[in-house]
Amino acid sequence: MKSSAQKHQEIAKVIWNKPESHSYYRIGLACSTIYENARPGQFITLHLPGNLTPLLRRPFSIHRLIKENGHVCGLEILYKVVGEFTEKLTRAAAGDPIDLLGPIGQGFTVSSNFQKVALVGGGIGIAPLVFLADAISENSVCLSDSIACLGGRTSDDILCKTVFQSFDLTIRTTTDDGSEGEQGLVTRPLEKWITSNRPDMIYACGPMPMLRAVADIANKNELPCEISIETIMACGLGACLGCAVNKNETTEKYQHVCIDGPVFDAKTHIF
Repeated sequence: MKSSAQKHQEIAKVIWNKPESHSYYRIGLACSTIYENARPGQFITLHLPGNLTPLLRRPFSIHRLIKENGHVCGLEILYKVVGEFTEKLTRAAAGDPIDLLGPIGQGFTVSSNFQKVALVGGGIGIAPLVFLADAISENSVCLSDSIACLGGRTSDDILCKTVFQSFDLTIRTTTDDGSEGEQGLVTRPLEKWITSNRPDMIYACGPMPMLRAVADIANKNELPCEISIETIMACGLGACLGCAVNKNETTEKYQHVCIDGPVFDAKTHIF
């Protein structure tokens, strides 16, 4: 699952920046051709030039690649407005410079052998799964036998539903308050679906309790599963211990989410 892409720092220009829903935005950034080698599940870090605060760079999953004449010319980031940095990011306009570093980390495994998959996303965890669906589709795999389970607290947190529908996926949505889809946990439709379908891979990204539940379901049913862990990162380069996670294997107790992940085999980690 190691990536061949090298990290690259550049000053990218904003292409567009627009609201996705009440709390979420999508921003398009022009980028170098190094992102031709980016893999779904990898992330980038951003810094706003001229801003002394926040001091640290902020990590974001690559949501989608922007292509022109078959070549990558930009990337999309889906983000939620949750603090000072993302609030400032909403004010970025077309042509503004943003300090971009990436692609970073290990991505999801994409294989033409995976003909039936399950995508499970909670809230902003849906962000890397669109890039993943793009990559699976480009790998000549039809997703009509696959499922996307999208969960959130309210209907405002159900993101990219129409995008996933364009892949002909079966879509199941859940919300905590019942404002869209089934009320309850996003793992419930996954459990129902696998009773009559045996996926070649389960992919998941979202809050840690959701990832624990998905991993338990996969392991209980002896299904392969890859999870993308969301965590606070102080540096994003493996120099600090801010994103260390437990590993099941006794030879290596801890790994860094930023460089060893963010995507991990669900069997190898303690949650």
